[in-house]
Parts: sequence; structure tokens; C-alpha cells
Amino acid sequence: MGWRVSGGFPPEIKKCVVIVAPHTSWHDFFVGLFARKAVKTRIHWLGKKELFVWPLNYYFKYTGGTPLDRTSGQNKVQSIAKIFESKEEFRLALAPEGTRKKVEKWRTGFYFIASEAKVPIIPVSFDYGPRVVTIGTPFYPTGDVEADIMELQSFYKGVEGKND
Repeated sequence: MGWRVSGGFPPEIKKCVVIVAPHTSWHDFFVGLFARKAVKTRIHWLGKKELFVWPLNYYFKYTGGTPLDRTSGQNKVQSIAKIFESKEEFRLALAPEGTRKKVEKWRTGFYFIASEAKVPIIPVSFDYGPRVVTIGTPFYPTGDVEADIMELQSFYKGVEGKND
């Protein structure tokens, strides 16, 4: 497909939140599948539990999918942190934008999930200009949400997303 991968996931880190940006296209899912195969690292994702029905549930779980009950009134950060607790290995990929549209401000759920689960955040960029997936170094939340988000966003300066 003409893509290359720069960097890799530290093998000793079995649990982390992987933030992938910019998330501007449905193509990102497939770029991610190929990238994780290239780096030989299992990456997981969450989907609403209603998606995990026969026969697609087998494919979704094979690709790293984990069902999530998104019923209102639940603390989703705590629910996801419990998933981290229940698994020996769980690298959760999330889009900090929370959508495929261009946004001015990231959502902060990924940050609070990493903090609650006590796991690092690993930034990953999909740069459609030079067709490079770049895997950054682990970042440990300090509790200063605003400063930490600014530092994480600096990893993505100049990265070009794909706009459908």
C-alpha cells in the first residue's frame, strides 16, 4: 500500500492507551490493521456491544475488538479501566478527536482512561502526505490535563490526515 512504519511499541508495555490522530477517514481503521501487523503488536479497540453479534463478532474479536456497554448513566472511564484490570495485555486504540471530522479541541476521555487504569499513553500518527505511521514514546499522565494534552498534541504538528 506504500506505507511505512516509524518507531515501535516497547515490548515490556503490555497495557496502554494508543491515541491515533488525525482521525479523518474510515481508511484509518485499515491503515491501523496493516501497521499493527507490520510491528507485530496486538492493538485493541472498543465497539458498542450491539455490533458484536454473529457472524461479525468473530471478526471483530479477531481484529482486537472488545464490546462495550454504552448504556447511558454509566461511568465509561471506570468501565474501560476495569477492562484493563481484567486483561493481561490490552493496548487500546482511541481517536482523541472522538470523530472523523476536523475538530479544534480534543476530547479528554482517553486521558482519564489512561489515568484511571494507570497506564501510559502512546501517540501514533497516520500521516497521509508521506504515508508514514509514526509510533511515539510512552507518555505518563501527570495530572495536569491541559499541559499534558498540549504536549501530546505537539507530536502531531505537521501531520496530514486523509479527508474523505
